[in-house]
Amino acid sequence: MYAVIRAGGKQYRVAPGDVIRVESQGTGTDGKIEFSDVLAVSAGEGQIGRPQSDARVVGEVVEQGRGKKILVFHYKRKKQYKKLRGHRQPFTAVRITEIAFDGQKFAAPELPKKIAKPKKEAHAEAGEVKVEAKAKAAAKKKAAPKKAVAKKASPKKKK
Repeated sequence: MYAVIRAGGKQYRVAPGDVIRVESQGTGTDGKIEFSDVLAVSAGEGQIGRPQSDARVVGEVVEQGRGKKILVFHYKRKKQYKKLRGHRQPFTAVRITEIAFDGQKFAAPELPKKIAKPKKEAHAEAGEVKVEAKAKAAAKKKAAPKKAVAKKASPKKKK
């Protein structure tokens, strides 16, 4: 089951459980976003149809951030004009949790909840991992034998 939705001027093919990056959206209510502009829904294998107004896609906000920097360079030759600007497009990462269409609901499997550890235990485990990693790196490093490089004599010039 998948659907084609429109968000932020672009179209996305989504299935339950997919994570997509859309143009920056508000967090919605309780971190949930509903995409009501559903263009197409696949009902089964080989079947695709244009949904009526009852189709909806629901997702939850996973992350909000800014994308990679894009450099915008304006240049006019022979006029001594150069302008360089940077731009980072804001995005919202959304995990699709449910696609509802024609009385059917297709939901993504629940993700296991992360259990927060007390800070002392977390720092102690991180320290142990670092010590183990340093020990492994030291064991792998061995001095490589130096190779003698033979110099070739350049041919002499004739007068």
